[in-house]
Amino acid sequence: MDKIAVLIPCYNEEKTVEKVVRDAKAALPEAVVYVYNNNSTDRTAELAAKAGAVVRNEYKQGKGNVIRRMFQEVDALCYIMVDGDDTYPMEDAAGMAELVLEKNADMVVGDRLSSTYFEENKRPFHNLGNSLVRASINALFKSDIRDIMTGYRAFSYRFVKTFPVLSRGFEIETEMTIHAVYNNMQVENVVIPYRDRPEGSQSKLNTYSDGFKVLGTIFRMFRQYRPFAFFGALALLLLLVAVGFFIPVAVEFVETGLVPKFPTLIVCGFAALAAVQSLFAGLILHNLGVKDRRDFEFRLQIVGRETRGE
Repeated sequence: MDKIAVLIPCYNEEKTVEKVVRDAKAALPEAVVYVYNNNSTDRTAELAAKAGAVVRNEYKQGKGNVIRRMFQEVDALCYIMVDGDDTYPMEDAAGMAELVLEKNADMVVGDRLSSTYFEENKRPFHNLGNSLVRASINALFKSDIRDIMTGYRAFSYRFVKTFPVLSRGFEIETEMTIHAVYNNMQVENVVIPYRDRPEGSQSKLNTYSDGFKVLGTIFRMFRQYRPFAFFGALALLLLLVAVGFFIPVAVEFVETGLVPKFPTLIVCGFAALAAVQSLFAGLILHNLGVKDRRDFEFRLQIVGRETRGE
């Protein structure tokens, strides 16, 4: 098992990957640097190997697929994940690793948004999207994560080996964050400088399509991880609809003794029944979630024994 593993997912990063590998080796001399090449059509793999990285391949396209492969294959006490585009200086990597190795952090978030991101990043919709995603997750999950979409993070062994990678693309960072927050893992924020991509290097992130995927992931995971809040809100909405349509029918019945809008009354009844069903669905899923969290704690104990070599 490595003490520190630096994980660099790459797709067509020949302009920057060699520098990123050299910077990682200089910042963390004791680390093993892994570059996972994701079907690059340029010299990414060749240059990474030349710089001294262990180069492996993931043939299923997408950052989520690459991270799944990395987490499955690499065993280390501490993992540093960084993008291969040279937007994250490696000077903070040692401090992030120390938080994992010495302070029991499960995930260390490299916080760009509190430093130079909004000045360096030239894509205004990315700025808006990052702020929106951060506000949404912190509000829905009552957390204080400073940067949700950052590609610069450190992880503990127990985080990596208990994290179920479901996303295929760039929404993976959102999934990681919610997993850590929901399972009460220790998360630390470290403010890092950010620099925009060098000239000639192009981002693989599509502002609109990937942005909608991220928002879809937040919605899906909120429904999955907080089912009582999700289905309780749905039940309340259905109940308000039922009551709103029922009031005119009830008033007319009191005044005339007749129910001329009988179809409306039927719809109100079905809406009220749907509200009750939604409420009970939320309660059942909440109780199942409590059981899953108990099972997860047992898995953490097993992984902890693996870390200690027991």
